[in-house]
Amino acid sequence: METHPGRPAPATIDRSVLRNLRKTGNIERDGRGRIAAMPPILHYGFRPFFFLAALHAGLAIPLWLWAYAGGIEIGGPFGGMHWHAHEMLFGYLAAVVAGFVLTAVPNWTGRLPLSGWPLAVLVGLWLAGRAACLLLPVPWAAMVLDLAFPTTLAFAIWREVVAGRNWRNAPVAAMITLFGIANAADHLANGGWLPHDLGQRLALATVAMLIALIGGRIVPSFTRNWLVRTGAAGLPASFDRLDRAALAMTAGAMLAWLTVPETPVAGFALLAAGVLLALRLGRWRGLATVSEPIVVVLHAGYGWLCVALLLLGLSTLLPGIPASGAIHALTAGAVGTMTLAVMTRASFGHTGHAIVADRAVVAVYVLVTLGASLRVAAPFAGEWYLATLAAGGALWSGAFLLFAVRYAPILWGRRADA
Repeated sequence: METHPGRPAPATIDRSVLRNLRKTGNIERDGRGRIAAMPPILHYGFRPFFFLAALHAGLAIPLWLWAYAGGIEIGGPFGGMHWHAHEMLFGYLAAVVAGFVLTAVPNWTGRLPLSGWPLAVLVGLWLAGRAACLLLPVPWAAMVLDLAFPTTLAFAIWREVVAGRNWRNAPVAAMITLFGIANAADHLANGGWLPHDLGQRLALATVAMLIALIGGRIVPSFTRNWLVRTGAAGLPASFDRLDRAALAMTAGAMLAWLTVPETPVAGFALLAAGVLLALRLGRWRGLATVSEPIVVVLHAGYGWLCVALLLLGLSTLLPGIPASGAIHALTAGAVGTMTLAVMTRASFGHTGHAIVADRAVVAVYVLVTLGASLRVAAPFAGEWYLATLAAGGALWSGAFLLFAVRYAPILWGRRADA
């Protein structure tokens, strides 16, 4: 049976695998497959990557705003604006995706999690990429260092999918590979070898599909669990033809946006995808969960995806709608909200804590929502653009810094039920 990040991990992994490992003397693991001798932060992929992703998002945005307001060029191979876009996609978001899949894949395949020194090496590759993109002025050297992380991650995920014969999740592994290719394309675009925004659009299209696909699994699933537990009448609709149509239309819209982005074909495809995804979301009983923030925030994140695709379509068809607002509805809105929704939930569930949002977690949700809303509104603010941009950035980054502070004892400490 498939499980998702956010649900507690199974009490044990395959005991025969653990027995064989102990017999060979290769490694000592506990009943959950974690390398027992390592500190808790290196037990599961979500622990270091969620923490580092939050710190990166919380610190990189203020750094970029300071450089932007002061006209200061950040070092490294990119200019300031390009560095900002690259780091939000291939730094912050890549870390969240890594934490998610490294935790989900053992549940999907029944195999052992990446833990201990192999996980530490992967974290080191991510850190090396961030340092290279900020400080290393040699483009080819920065590219090599930065691409080491997504290449290794994709290899690790494909190895587990193939070894576990878990072909249902091969599309997730494929999209992670595609995300790494987008990173390479962004470096090549920086060197003038490809169109300047091709890599970023490929990454955004991949992210939109990941949210549409994986979000389409976890949002109705967690909503159903909560509604059943509370005895509420009515449950989210089961997967049917509307869901298939919405996913197919989203894939087609993303392909059109990549290949013919300024055409009416792309514009109308994006509008159709946004409408179908909104109809899909409307069948998941989100309004019935307003009393449970850790559930309703998942609906908010998926709602941002619908808004983003609608705005992207309108910005293609109508010159008065700025593309910047649409892009940030997808990044600051959909990506920011959905990743925090998953990070807050999974960090509680996989460390033995009750999956309930306290005041600090609710504040995280409020801050990211307000910050994303202001960032989307900034292009319409006229002379107040810079002030609106700064306020939105402060609120959005504040959400991630608050997450890092609230969850540091959880991510760095032992399970609550140890």
